[in-house]
Amino acid sequence: MSARAAITGMGILAPNGIGNEAYWRATLTGRCGIAEITRFDASGYPSRLAGVINDFDPASYVPSRLIAQTDLWSQFALAATAMALDDAGVDPASVPEFTLGVVTASSSAGNEFGQREIQKLWSRGPQFVGAYQSIAWFYAASTGQISIRHGARGACCVLVSEQASGLDALGQARRAIRSEAQVVVSGGTEAPLSPYALVCQLASGQLSDSADPERCFLPFDASARGHVPGEGGAILIVEDAAAAAARGARIYAEILGYAAGFDPWPGSAHSPSLARTISVALADAGITPRDVDVVFADAAAVPALDRSEAAAIETVFGPHAVPVTAPKTMVGRLYAGGAPLDVAAAVLAIRDGVIPPTSGVGELADGCRIDLVRGVTRPARLRTALVIARGFGGFNAALLVRAAD
Repeated sequence: MSARAAITGMGILAPNGIGNEAYWRATLTGRCGIAEITRFDASGYPSRLAGVINDFDPASYVPSRLIAQTDLWSQFALAATAMALDDAGVDPASVPEFTLGVVTASSSAGNEFGQREIQKLWSRGPQFVGAYQSIAWFYAASTGQISIRHGARGACCVLVSEQASGLDALGQARRAIRSEAQVVVSGGTEAPLSPYALVCQLASGQLSDSADPERCFLPFDASARGHVPGEGGAILIVEDAAAAAARGARIYAEILGYAAGFDPWPGSAHSPSLARTISVALADAGITPRDVDVVFADAAAVPALDRSEAAAIETVFGPHAVPVTAPKTMVGRLYAGGAPLDVAAAVLAIRDGVIPPTSGVGELADGCRIDLVRGVTRPARLRTALVIARGFGGFNAALLVRAAD
């Protein structure tokens, strides 16, 4: 159980950039990927903005036979996996098949595919429903398609805890590396922009009704009014650090610590669990709050959730004690893909010594006593980053990455 888990490759698909460097350039310059939803007529919905990927061609990454079998969510995952493996210089065929694993996160799963086939069922009859409906909508579909495509027969699973699941997947990937795995494909993607998926999100009461792409997602701001959804995410290659070093791989960072928690029932006498989750992750990493150089916040842009997250950060680190950022304001809330994208951003921030900005935010809300990086990038000497994620219903997770030695 002493093996170190290294991140050796990343594949990013985000509303403001496809590919690691395209996304990173856009993020550092504050380019927003949020726009009107055009995939269907959203004019009758109270929330009509989202982080949308407009220039994704699945045929560039996915065999044509798989396109007909998969939802856009899985196509994103397959594309990001191809990018990540190439970035890591890993040939799956060279990895012993029982030591190559796949651990992904899922939230809304294959909702667009599922809605299309259910509409066929009710409008035309069961004989018109495609055979792939039985698998394409399912939460584990991306894990299954990636493992089949790349011959991964090691530790394979899916974690489902909404936005927190992206960190849970990476935590599980590290656990696999510490046992029998040599390489794990991990992370998550999301494609939550079908009519059905949007209606489900509206039920939470947490979506912004703003029509301004630059001001629709304002976490910790006095004017916060909810978030907007987004599609895409990131897949990371998690590898046994010793094996990676032996093959001469570039190591971006190490997964240093991880913890998961769950909030008590609303109205109970118990406190939210996020501060404790962060503290457990720090203890797991064997470091103190002073060792953390930047925090990538969950940043729900829901006033009560913002206050509770800011309070948790203050409890652990002190008021205004550590820089906090939320670059997801440029792409929307990507649910299962959001936390892996934040981890990728944290890794790139460590690499380049710069903290990406939280765009749009002006005056901090009362009670948010955090050092939020706003407007423009902040140069900084970074070695260790904390990423926080919370899922609807009480899930929360914290993960620490550290620069490679």
